[in-house]
Amino acid sequence: MGSNRQGIQLTGIRKTYGKETAVSDLDLTVNPGEFVTILGPSGCGKTTILRIIAGLEEPDCGELRLGDRRVFSRDRGITVPPENRGIGLIFQSYALWPHMTVDQNITLALKEKKLPPAEIEKRLATALSMVQLDGYGNRYPNELSGGQQQRVAVARLIAMGASILLMDEPLSNLDAMLRTDMRSEMKRLHRKLEATTVYVTHDQVEALTLSDVVVVMNEGVVQQQASPFDIYHHPANLFVAEFIGDPRINQLEGDIIRQKNIWVIDLGVFKLPLEKPFPVTGNRVVATVRPEKVELTRQKRPDWIHALIETLQPTGSETIVQVRAGEFLLTAVKPGFARLEVDQPVWIHIESSALSFFDPETGENLNYVT
Repeated sequence: MGSNRQGIQLTGIRKTYGKETAVSDLDLTVNPGEFVTILGPSGCGKTTILRIIAGLEEPDCGELRLGDRRVFSRDRGITVPPENRGIGLIFQSYALWPHMTVDQNITLALKEKKLPPAEIEKRLATALSMVQLDGYGNRYPNELSGGQQQRVAVARLIAMGASILLMDEPLSNLDAMLRTDMRSEMKRLHRKLEATTVYVTHDQVEALTLSDVVVVMNEGVVQQQASPFDIYHHPANLFVAEFIGDPRINQLEGDIIRQKNIWVIDLGVFKLPLEKPFPVTGNRVVATVRPEKVELTRQKRPDWIHALIETLQPTGSETIVQVRAGEFLLTAVKPGFARLEVDQPVWIHIESSALSFFDPETGENLNYVT
């Protein structure tokens, strides 16, 4: 499949429903073979984009190319119907025919295309093997677990041989443990298929673990398009910083001042030193720090920040600790089951290199790096 890879290019795409704008002037390029996840809260426009690529929705304006084919252009009056776009699509519901066996569900579209029987059998065997469902061909959907039904839906896509795959929250109906297993399966399949994949989810863990590129959306507008690493470590604005990460990022609003020849962010009850001059002296900023970057100890440290534990959430592999330091409620993460107690005094430390700074009015990242 890799030799027939196609990219996707959306230019100036806009979609409204009455007075509501679902997608606003979108420019998005997906390179051939990339796994791109569109991530955002409910109603942000991510599923609308997927349906536009598939041809199930028609935008108000703009242009869409699949590979070197122009499949939609409002200005040129071009609209290629969904069945002629060569796309594979999985919805949240797996859309399996309950009265058909696994084999029949997978091969139905191939038979409708009147492919030779030998070719159909070959594609069926390949698809079942790739999703590890050998021996399940004669079962009906109600005889399968949720994860197995999901694999049948993926096998149907593989058998179709589409070079572009679109997936709309395909794992959301599975329980937590099965979702983790299926994420691994998705990554394995993508490496084998090399198909250009657009994946829609509101689950940031799925986005970070699966993607080559993450597109974060809010209210129909792309907030940031970057690698999972950059989305997490260098968020473009406060919306991205807040939306990505669990537990949620800490936010500290204060003033940048110069004190005894060093630059600090003055947070009232405590100050955090910076390693170099700041370009917006005296201005109000929002500093953020990821919970795993907040160091915490029970031993008194005179140069660390005194705090009291408010809540403890042990998850097994780590303990999420909420502490109060003055007016600020901060979240820290300790590995394993931390032996701590509520109301216990602790001391916390935040390296300036772990901070990002944002404009409190616009939310934009000030791109100050220590």
